[in-house]
Amino acid sequence: MTPRPAEESDVIVIGGGAAGLSLAHRLTENGGATVTVVEPPDGPLRPAERTWCYWDAGVDGLEEAVSASWSVLRLHGADRRPVVVGPAPLTYRMVRSTDFERLVHGRLARSDGGRLLRATVESVRCVPGGAEVRCMLTGGWSLTLRARRVFDSRPLPVLPPARTWLLQHFRGWFVRTDADRFDPLVADLMDFRVPQPAHGLAFGYVLPLAPDRALVEYTQFSGNALTTEAYESALGHYCRDVLGLGALTVERAEQGVIPMTDARFPRRAGPAHFRVGTAGGATRAATGYTFAAVQRQSRAIAAALRDGRTTIPAPHGRRASAMDAVLLRALDTGRIDGPRFFTDLFRRIPAERLLRFLDGATSLREEWGIGLRTPVLPMLRTAAELPFVPRRSQSFARTGDNHR
Repeated sequence: MTPRPAEESDVIVIGGGAAGLSLAHRLTENGGATVTVVEPPDGPLRPAERTWCYWDAGVDGLEEAVSASWSVLRLHGADRRPVVVGPAPLTYRMVRSTDFERLVHGRLARSDGGRLLRATVESVRCVPGGAEVRCMLTGGWSLTLRARRVFDSRPLPVLPPARTWLLQHFRGWFVRTDADRFDPLVADLMDFRVPQPAHGLAFGYVLPLAPDRALVEYTQFSGNALTTEAYESALGHYCRDVLGLGALTVERAEQGVIPMTDARFPRRAGPAHFRVGTAGGATRAATGYTFAAVQRQSRAIAAALRDGRTTIPAPHGRRASAMDAVLLRALDTGRIDGPRFFTDLFRRIPAERLLRFLDGATSLREEWGIGLRTPVLPMLRTAAELPFVPRRSQSFARTGDNHR
């Protein structure tokens, strides 16, 4: 069909996941710029409903989309002893993708310069003064969009080379039990009372939504994802034999894969074409958490555009990335025991400081103190060998931005 005339805006955001919607939210919050968000139409390219979690303190502008929060966190060590912490002023927060979409889509509709477009992006090309995005609309119409800057949150077709490759892969059930089995005030971040794989680590994860409802998840950090049947078997064992939930109904399931790697993700794909979210390195390599880093990066990008700056800040600092690389390598080589490592951190370090550390928001002095409470010799040995480990490519299936 005949192409439509090009349409122009200040910023184009590609993708309607956590990263794309978060950036659109912050850009329209600041105002002053025209923003077009391009999301895939209904079909195979449109992700299923999913859950994102993060911790924060105070008001962050996302309250309307937060469906649950917890001020008490618990970890069950491999020795079966619980660690219960209160990370005040931080709370752990759950955001459902449908609620977040409703929040951001509403803001786009109310803003003078906001626009939501359902289309399939076919190409991005940098041109003098900005970039062009070629899209295919429903019905076969071709449309070209132009903007001064394009922010692209689509998954990379191939991940950059890295020294260590692990996956955080999981399946979760939203369950309803026949009797009250959950404490709605306490979230279980890591429950190591599940069988551990030969390589990597595994844990359960429970976010209670009511006394008889919760998101119950089985997660592994390892080199390969499992089959759906294997996840279902592990979840059945966890719910039945570890949590003792009794009769339950699975109302909905979610499944995802998050790369855990020390690859260097380029934030710039062209002079006016930038990558955000997991594609731009927002996933914290040692934990898989992405949502909080996406919020920080989105605020920073919005501020940079408002101030006329062209530099797009990195989602994580160099120290955080270096520490992640060491921890990933230590886990992958088996030099440290994963369940014991994380259990000891929660037992030895104040919860608020530890969560800020996991978010990359601690000072050098605080990080030094935390480092002394880890297995020092194995970590030093790993740090010493890392510069000599070659980076290699690895192909993974398309990864989602579920959870974290």
